Amino acid sequence: MRSTNTIIFAAVSVLALSACGGSGGSASGARDYVTAVGSSTVYPFATAVAETFAKEGHKSPVIESTGTGAGMKLFCAGVGAQHPDIEDASRRMKKSEYELCQKNGVTEVVEVQVGIDGIAFAEDKKGPGFELTPTDIYKALAANPFGKPNTSKTWKDVNPSLPAEPILVYGPPSTSGTRDALKELIMEAGCKSDPAMDKLKDADKDKYEATCHDIREDGPYVDAGENDNLIVQKLSQNPKAIGIFGYSYLEENINTLNGIALSGVKPTYDAIADFSYPGARPLYIYIKKQHLGPIKDLKAYADAWTKAWGPDGYLKPKGMIVATDDVRQKNAEIIANMTPLDPSVLK
Repeated sequence: MRSTNTIIFAAVSVLALSACGGSGGSASGARDYVTAVGSSTVYPFATAVAETFAKEGHKSPVIESTGTGAGMKLFCAGVGAQHPDIEDASRRMKKSEYELCQKNGVTEVVEVQVGIDGIAFAEDKKGPGFELTPTDIYKALAANPFGKPNTSKTWKDVNPSLPAEPILVYGPPSTSGTRDALKELIMEAGCKSDPAMDKLKDADKDKYEATCHDIREDGPYVDAGENDNLIVQKLSQNPKAIGIFGYSYLEENINTLNGIALSGVKPTYDAIADFSYPGARPLYIYIKKQHLGPIKDLKAYADAWTKAWGPDGYLKPKGMIVATDDVRQKNAEIIANMTPLDPSVLK
């Protein structure tokens, strides 16, 4: 989650952007470069593809790091040159977001899985040497673990085998796909360690989601904004704290940080690639098919991902976990044919 900033690889003017007409219309031709918004986890990969794309003679794309949730709102706001062409996402589009797109005339959305990432938990090299489980994390960070107010102050309060250190976790904001992954992959797994939660899910789904997903707001969890580099800095200043971010940021700072094992599995490339690490997740880009004609470089930029995401591609050294051959092949075909997303797969 880098800061909410915009990387502009060439001097471009956005003053001429204009809307298209009609709910099912096509984008105005007032813009001749690709724009993307969304996930800060996908951001370094999207900018790398954009930089290579520009070096090949194309107009320089504009990539903005807004967080997945905020990016979805921008992407689904409408069709036209004032709206982004691509949404970078560290989680799958939600059914409600797809419905927002439809409501605003974004009737054809192409979903492409570009790779895999892990939601990494890390500490400074001088840290206590944490080893945690999803249940530990849930008990430490949930607002109401198992339906009761969270009174835990130290990690030892959560689990007697853990250090008696204050709970201090720097993590992503509510707009981030990494925050969604924290809740759905880690918090919910910890919540389900109590069999009573399964009964609650059947009886009251809304209460179940609040119990399993809501994060405490009384201090131990610090919303660090859309800036993973800031979290890295905070860990050096607070060696007993824990940070949460995409795996690529851990790999970039492996000389100063230690990855924290979850259920005995460290956040490593291989553990994330085979999904043995509990925090592994797919990464996506969403393409606005209605912009393909007016934004002439859009298809070529999408094609550029297929040249970058393989075992020998330039995204792997930047921390991208390479998807399997069959997944890459399937998604290359989606790009080639610009096959729209089937909304029945969304939740």
